Amino acid sequence: MDLPDDLINLERDAEEARARMAGLADAEHNAQWKRWREASAAVQGAITAHAKATGENRMSVEMAVKKAVRHETEDPAE
Repeated sequence: MDLPDDLINLERDAEEARARMAGLADAEHNAQWKRWREASAAVQGAITAHAKATGENRMSVEMAVKKAVRHETEDPAE
């Protein structure tokens, strides 16, 4: 599936925001959680718009985006 760079970048931003919650507590955690939710909502909206524009299955687009982002950071030696 051909995915536009903006979808990949939005998913990457959401994953980075989620990862930044580790080790935070109280107000810092809540603030980061809000940033993660906003980034997540942005990628979900973009996925829906892309699927609608291309006629592709929305879930297939989402899974392809997630797979692309997660696999780019995996260490092939592991």
